[in-house]
Amino acid sequence: MKADADRQIHALEQCLENTVPVGPADPLLVGVDLGTAYIVLVVLNAAKEPVACAMEFARVVRDGLVVDYIGATRIVRKLKDELEQRLGCPLQRAAIAVPPGTAVKDCATHRHVVEGAGLEVVAVLDEPTAANAVLGVENGVIVDIGGGTTGLSVLENGQVVYVADEATGGTHLTLVLAGHHNISLEEAETLKKDPAHQKEVLAVVRPVVQKMGTIVKKHIQGRDVSAIYLVGGTCCLVGMEAIIEDETGVPVFKPANPFLVTPLGIALNCTAE
Repeated sequence: MKADADRQIHALEQCLENTVPVGPADPLLVGVDLGTAYIVLVVLNAAKEPVACAMEFARVVRDGLVVDYIGATRIVRKLKDELEQRLGCPLQRAAIAVPPGTAVKDCATHRHVVEGAGLEVVAVLDEPTAANAVLGVENGVIVDIGGGTTGLSVLENGQVVYVADEATGGTHLTLVLAGHHNISLEEAETLKKDPAHQKEVLAVVRPVVQKMGTIVKKHIQGRDVSAIYLVGGTCCLVGMEAIIEDETGVPVFKPANPFLVTPLGIALNCTAE
């Protein structure tokens, strides 16, 4: 991974609460991540340093597809308005990302959501490729495990040579937790994210994480993959990287906060002009 990847991610974490001042004429780069569990907007300055970030929990995307167009547009507009107020200047252009292999029609829906919120979409890319703008992987596979899907991109000499996406993600972990403890999905989601219960959660959801590892193993079989890099909110679960490493037999790495890697990478692919 790039040596400064964790530094960039840490700087973005700070921007959730603190806004970095910008001038009214400064070009700004915007990334919009329409996730299954969260919608995230990231703003960078011309030097590609984070200046603002906002997010909201949402159930408007399922398995990488927009299922509530009006709701998604409303949330993106709300987050855009919030960041414009914090920065004191308008946001005009944005990059977006979709799961690997997303059909043209579904890519268009993501675009329409963001454009409906008042942003011109200037770049559309797949999520693991967006993540690599932060990680800088030359050879290996980036696995993006979000709320609804497990997507991956195999890279050779810095170029994407294969992409895949399957519908298994963090939502499936939540469902297993809810069933195991006989609690609501909302309670299970809270439990899943509680740092004090990570070992307990991992023990319950281990079979789902093993399935994720099996998905990765299937798609990299026959390829010379020397390392796996995990990103996406689901990968925040402590210890899951060891399970995936056991399943695949390939060394697994993840940054300090895998949740923010893809949103940051999306913004890095925006153009100011």
